Amino acid sequence: LVGSKRTTCGQVFFPQRVICPDCRRKGNIEDIQFSGKGKIFTYSVIRTPTSDFKKIAPYAVAIIELEEGAKVTAQIVDADVDDIQIGDPVEMVFRKIREDGPDGVISYGFKFKIVK
Repeated sequence: LVGSKRTTCGQVFFPQRVICPDCRRKGNIEDIQFSGKGKIFTYSVIRTPTSDFKKIAPYAVAIIELEEGAKVTAQIVDADVDDIQIGDPVEMVFRKIREDGPDGVISYGFKFKIVK
């Protein structure tokens, strides 16, 4: 998981950017490799999904606050949606996002799982 860090103000953000969203300046931005660890900042349970995600409903989508300070939106996996709590520690995993169309093209990406 790669984001950006503005070296002059110290802000980190995801996804990567060429302009700092806080100080609105270009330059002095470097890539940063995130640890993939963080905590649930807030979340929502999706019980009525779009057709692409009906097979996995209900599922939780959360805003994760990474250890480095950036926030990222991702699905929570391997957890009962009724057991998820704000502040739960999480780590990034690489999982299937969906299958698309009759050819079954599979999309993969990052999700997060709770670690106890």
